[in-house]
Amino acid sequence: MPDDPDVDKRILRAELRERRRNMPAHERELATEGFTARLEELIGSTEAESISCYLSMPTEPNTRPFVNWAEARGIRVLFPVTREDGLLDWTVGEEETETLGLHGTPEAVGELLGPMAINDVDLIIVPAAAIDATGMRLGWGRGYFDKTLGSMGKCPPVYAVVFDSEFVETVPREVHDQGVNGVVTPTRIIAF
Repeated sequence: MPDDPDVDKRILRAELRERRRNMPAHERELATEGFTARLEELIGSTEAESISCYLSMPTEPNTRPFVNWAEARGIRVLFPVTREDGLLDWTVGEEETETLGLHGTPEAVGELLGPMAINDVDLIIVPAAAIDATGMRLGWGRGYFDKTLGSMGKCPPVYAVVFDSEFVETVPREVHDQGVNGVVTPTRIIAF
């Protein structure tokens, strides 16, 4: 019987969630320092003045130090806000507070700018469960970023943020899945 990409994805996501949950605190702290430094390098090399970036959950690669660094330098940061229709709204999070979104993920609070606001950024930073050697992204299964990226006419560079062990040879793929232009790990930046 041929492999079912949906089943393969669920199995891989479960393994990755477990690995992230079991990561020792000191490894997570070192990874955060690495992510922050690599993302700062990415901004320097792309000269991005406006970006989109997610707010990380406790087990995800920590984007908060990087976001604070970017905002302190006057870089405009758009944050995703989940909608019931499966699309993403965007906000600059003027209130500097967070709430939990539809699926329990942290989201910035602020004026909603609508789904089209993402079209004005220079760089998009997305979460991922894993990225493969071709730039294919395995997300967490809700499809928000696949829909967003797939609907953009002129998409700026998209970089996914994963731990080193989550940059893998291959991930299961379905027709709707969207690839990325690069990956950021604690130790390197890889452009595809």
